[in-house]
Parts: sequence; structure tokens; C-alpha cells
Amino acid sequence: MGIKIGSPAPEAVVDYWIKGAHGPRHMTLAEHRGKWVVLFFYPRDFTFICPTELVAFGTLEADFKAEEAVVIGASTDSFFSHKAWFESDPRLLSVNYPVLADTSHQLSKAFDVLLDDGASLRGTFIIDPEGLVRHITVNDLEVGRNVQETLRVLQALRSGELCPVAWKPGICCTLSIASARCSRMAATLPTPLTPSQPTARHPTRWSRSRSNPVAAMSCG
Repeated sequence: MGIKIGSPAPEAVVDYWIKGAHGPRHMTLAEHRGKWVVLFFYPRDFTFICPTELVAFGTLEADFKAEEAVVIGASTDSFFSHKAWFESDPRLLSVNYPVLADTSHQLSKAFDVLLDDGASLRGTFIIDPEGLVRHITVNDLEVGRNVQETLRVLQALRSGELCPVAWKPGICCTLSIASARCSRMAATLPTPLTPSQPTARHPTRWSRSRSNPVAAMSCG
């Protein structure tokens, strides 16, 4: 992919739909600096899998807001297509987050999710408050994404900890980044010499300790 983890999120001025708007409004991702952004692309309006994802993001929108994150949907359809679909399909009437209308394909191309037919892949991007991309997943058209997993990854990124497999908030087996760095530094120190059992030939003997007392120190 062209976009990489840790790289600045691409910028573009894009029209967007939001509930209650009579005409298109304009947005750039830079407007959300200082907050986390969860940007997800979906292929097309008036399709079969897409509503399930859109509803799932709407259902968890309050949870994303609790993590100081803004949810933004995006497709290459127009504002008027969004308006017609979101305001007529009963399943989508609870969607309150903005949905970008990337008709120029500028943003979907910059995020490397644009297909030859003008649709976009199911790309999900988590952008941190400094505007850096911290998470990327892209699904093919036929497979919907797990929105609960997107929320979990956001929570893990915000925790500032090293998060093992299936980490969830409240699990106590995480390590702080500072402690992990301290442990790595301690592991590079030479093992100290300690006195061992004397013998007739060697009244005083020294050997390497099997444990590094420095490594055992708490760095928290």
C-alpha cells in the first residue's frame, strides 16, 4: 500500500453529508487535529453489506466518542446519493456521523483504496491527534469489517501500553512502555560477579550470577 503506519494522513477538501444538511458541506481531516479519527471507506450507496457496517459504526458511535474519537464514513458517491439513501433507508436513520462524498476520488486514491471502477475497498484508518496514521485494515468488497475490533484497537492505541493478543480495557497483563524499555536496557547490562563456594585450590571463587539483579528491579 502507498500509505504507511506512522505517515501523515493524506489531506483533501471533500464534500460531506450529515443528517439535517440540505446541501453539501466541506471538510478536511486537518479540522480534527487534537482528536482521534476513525475514517472508514465503504464501496457504494444502496448496496447489501454496507448498511450493516454503517449501522454498526452508528451503534458504537458513543463508545468512539468516549475515546475522544470522531467517526467519519466515506465513499465515492455524491452528497445527493448519500442524502437520498441515508434519509430513506430505515436502517440508516440513526446514523449521525458525517459521510464524505469523495466524487473526485482524491481522498480514496490517496488512502490507496480506490478500485478501477470508481468504488472503494473497505478500508479502515485510525488517525491520532497529531494526524499520523496508526492503524490500517482493508477488506475486499465481499467481507464486512468488525467494528467492535476497530474500537478495541483504538482503545489499545490510546492506552499507551504494550497490549497482548485479545487485549481489552481493564486487563492487567499489559506492560507500560517505560517499564518495557527499562527491562530491555537492563538485559543488555553485564551479569555481575558473585562469590561462590571456595575450594582448596581456589580459596575465593567468583562466578556469574544466574539472575541479573538490575533486570529484576522495578522500573514502574
